[in-house]
Amino acid sequence: MIVARFRIHCHPEWVDEVARAMAAVEAPSRALPGVVHFDIARSLTDPNAFVVVEVFEDRDALDRQNAQPEVAEVLRLVGAGAVTADPEWAFWEATPAS
Repeated sequence: MIVARFRIHCHPEWVDEVARAMAAVEAPSRALPGVVHFDIARSLTDPNAFVVVEVFEDRDALDRQNAQPEVAEVLRLVGAGAVTADPEWAFWEATPAS
């Protein structure tokens, strides 16, 4: 299994557009084969920050999720200057508990 964490911090003037784009990723991602868990959260202390936690059965599932047009839209906004810094990415390989 692969566990991934993605965090972005938006400029206030972009946050609503980014929130809509991020929300559009959730349902199609959850429907993909090999996606075990997919959640998007908005910080309780900073409304301009988003964290995505994802769990995939394997690398192929991660690649399928990243190939979606909804993900491309989020990354387009990141590239257009919506965020205050580079996104934070972290990946862990995990073994399911027996």
